[in-house]
Amino acid sequence: MTTALAQRPSSPGLLGRSGRPGQLGHGAGFWVVAFTFAVTMAFSTVPTPLYLLYQQQIGFGQFMVTVVFAAFAVGVVISLFLAGHLSDAIGRRRVLLPAILVEAVAAALFLVTPTLPGLITARFLSGIGIGLVVATATAYLSELHLGARPAAERGRADLLATVANMGGIGLGPLVSGLLAQYVTGPLRTPYLVFLMLLLASAVAVALVPETVGATRTTPGGGPGHPAALRYRPRRAAVPVAARPRYFAATAAGFTAFAVLGLFTSLAPSFVADTLDHPSRALAGAVAFLVFGMAGTAQVLLSRTAARRQIITGLGLMAGGLVPVTVAVWVPSLPVFLAGGAVAGAGAGVLLKGAVSTAAGLAEPSARGAALAGVFLAGYAGLTVPVLALGVATQIIAVQLAMLGFAGVVLVAIAAVGQRLLRPVPVAVADAQMSI
Repeated sequence: MTTALAQRPSSPGLLGRSGRPGQLGHGAGFWVVAFTFAVTMAFSTVPTPLYLLYQQQIGFGQFMVTVVFAAFAVGVVISLFLAGHLSDAIGRRRVLLPAILVEAVAAALFLVTPTLPGLITARFLSGIGIGLVVATATAYLSELHLGARPAAERGRADLLATVANMGGIGLGPLVSGLLAQYVTGPLRTPYLVFLMLLLASAVAVALVPETVGATRTTPGGGPGHPAALRYRPRRAAVPVAARPRYFAATAAGFTAFAVLGLFTSLAPSFVADTLDHPSRALAGAVAFLVFGMAGTAQVLLSRTAARRQIITGLGLMAGGLVPVTVAVWVPSLPVFLAGGAVAGAGAGVLLKGAVSTAAGLAEPSARGAALAGVFLAGYAGLTVPVLALGVATQIIAVQLAMLGFAGVVLVAIAAVGQRLLRPVPVAVADAQMSI
């Protein structure tokens, strides 16, 4: 990744309370940020079970579903590439709070512009906000945890961050699917609910203590005369010896999100058309099952070494993709659900192992940029393979397209395993131990 700020290293997680009236402590702030992380990620998948309704109301085909989905992922990639590192320099809260408000604006757009251009614009804007949230919230949780419990290990914060990420993505379609199925205004009510949650989260985050001091270049200015922050491209700061392992971790993020993207874009259409189950509640429940299993697997394997998580994740993803592909050919909803649950568990564990690996390789002052690189690769994986699958379904039968998708992902799984499971060089091990 080639983004950066001209900055002087700070000491994240060590800043004290600013004394602002009503400000929360680090412990309470930790839970506020975790809740906010889950809410914003949930909002990002609210449209998943609603795509069929949009198709009926607006009148577009399956390919446009992937275009709308890609608009979101492109927004995330652009945001991560250009601004995923900003919180390392200007502060976590100063990035997270505007990101939540961007999501709120996207929710308002969904409400007032129920057209195809409006849908694409709202999804793109939502992607911009999520790109700011994912790396910032992950690093913020780690630092707030350190501020509340200085002697504690980082594992608890890493676990909660990944569970909030996966759990939130799963809750979004479940809630919107149930609301769309059983409440009036299926294309309005879910967005109204999440708009209120986003605004409440913004108010709460405003009270969370900052953990990073904004550093400014002051050529000739001297104390008390800070110059403006200068923005210029750079690469994520990872020790040279650790770069091969870091890039392998980003490849793991790409592969995990490619599998997860299938269940937040085209899976509802597969379930409705190929498997003949058009229920909106079921469409949301499928996504919830996949991401719920991802979060559950992360919890169950939270105390397992990162290498074991990666091995387990790769194996489960490969094992789950096979029945998912078979289910599209048979067709069989139970087989599809079983395969999705296994693949989701594998993707969740693999992503946690990749995030932990990347965070452990980076210096604290550059952790946001390093995590942004993993999520940048992940959301690229969410875009390119799924968009390619959408194009393929317009040219060949769904069954053949799904078979090709599974084959490409299985090859990627093998390549990631070969790169990421190599013995760790001594220099890299020393770098990890020094953090």
